[in-house]
Amino acid sequence: MTEGTTSAAAEGADTLTRLEQEGEIAADYLEGLLDIADLDGDIDMDVEADRASVSIISDSGGRDLQKLVGRDGEVLEALQELTRLAVHRETGDRSRLMLDIAGYRAQKRTELSELGAKAAAEAKSSGEAVKLKPMSPFERKVVHDAVKAAGLRSESEGEEPQRFVVVLPA
Repeated sequence: MTEGTTSAAAEGADTLTRLEQEGEIAADYLEGLLDIADLDGDIDMDVEADRASVSIISDSGGRDLQKLVGRDGEVLEALQELTRLAVHRETGDRSRLMLDIAGYRAQKRTELSELGAKAAAEAKSSGEAVKLKPMSPFERKVVHDAVKAAGLRSESEGEEPQRFVVVLPA
């Protein structure tokens, strides 16, 4: 191994350790929140795409956890920001942690991937740009990834909270 390879491997291990630490801090914070709210849920931690990922899941179908998702994921977004702030307070570093509750984001990711693929197919067949409805940053990212996988380009336009994806023809 060369010196550059060794340092890259060490840097990758350091990043993984840091992300695992973020997940543990977030899990502790969320467990405290669940206790305060008197809600049952298990915490699952992982590292996906160079970011910590924490999920709250329930054996009882997650009806109670739906309160933590809120309408259109609004409460989930707020809890994610609070959890990121809790991690920042402990580590001093900005966190890109992703939070999922009761499988809401996983389901949303599937729906948005299908939407991105359909929009890409429409842009290919019509030869015209396809504008989608305004979305959150998470939603836009999933759509951009799906469009890229379909072999096309996309851009975000507009100002928050009315920022939207435009799928460009080839």
